[in-house]
Amino acid sequence: METNDLAAKNFETYPDVAADIINVLIYEGLQRINKDSLLASPTETVYQGRENLRNQLEDVARYEIHDGRVTMQYLFANQTRRDSKMIFRKAGYVGSAYREQYDGKVKDVYPVVEIVLYWGEGSWKQNRSIYEMFQSRNYPGKVLSYIDDLKLHVFEMRKLPKEIRNLFQSDMRIVVDYLAEGNGYRSDQKVVHKEALIKLLRTLSGEKNVEDTLECLQKMGVKEEDEITVCELFDQYTRQGRQEGIKEGIKEGIKEGIKEGIKKGREEGKKEGKEESKKEIAKEMIKEGIQALIVTCKELGADFDKTEDKVKQRFHLSDADAAENMRLYW
Repeated sequence: METNDLAAKNFETYPDVAADIINVLIYEGLQRINKDSLLASPTETVYQGRENLRNQLEDVARYEIHDGRVTMQYLFANQTRRDSKMIFRKAGYVGSAYREQYDGKVKDVYPVVEIVLYWGEGSWKQNRSIYEMFQSRNYPGKVLSYIDDLKLHVFEMRKLPKEIRNLFQSDMRIVVDYLAEGNGYRSDQKVVHKEALIKLLRTLSGEKNVEDTLECLQKMGVKEEDEITVCELFDQYTRQGRQEGIKEGIKEGIKEGIKEGIKKGREEGKKEGKEESKKEIAKEMIKEGIQALIVTCKELGADFDKTEDKVKQRFHLSDADAAENMRLYW
């Protein structure tokens, strides 16, 4: 499984996110499903291959439960690449789910709904039904009318209209808005699943190695149970990234300085210069962090006094320094 698909799968596994996806994309915003009515169902099925038994894995599978009985099964398939034969994979997934009912492995009989969440850049122009795959061929008579049709329900997550994005109530709202609006996106929505959210956004932005996400959050001092808004989380994450970049730059600068100092016999001068440079960089970084926080909070309509208190606490400023920065940047 690709990194993007895996990150999306892990994010969608949370019950509140899964319920939100179902309510918005299937029930068009009606709050029909709550997270407590969803129960994890098997994602793995086995079928006979040419030589051996083989397994197939659906990304997310959930039963809808009412009064102790299964009334519906929902399947999510995540795709970052367009697949012209995706409809056949769906036939395998959905067919296996119905086979479970036929074999009596579950006591209830219920419909199975699968949706495809497409995270790729381009539009999905591949076939969306069995019928579409074969209608261009010159089959005799009315043979096409006897082909059992199966439809592929694809949602292009990077291109959801704003009126649909606005219906999401979970962290999924943050994901789809970020994809639509880019790096300038800011919101005062509270973030629930911080590690899973940041990891998914990083993978969707093209980063390959995102396994250090938890470590990054720990360095920021952010815990999963903390109350924090998108604005605050993005601000801290950006600042942490800049700090790491500056540290790496200083480290490389020191290496180069030593090499050059040995060559030119000016080691001490270079060391002093580096120390002064580090101090100046740190001062500038703090200044820019303060400015970014004040401007962002103002754009989001935050209260002036609350913003001043937040600036004072986060950057350990005196009352006078906090007031001066508010005067400069508010």
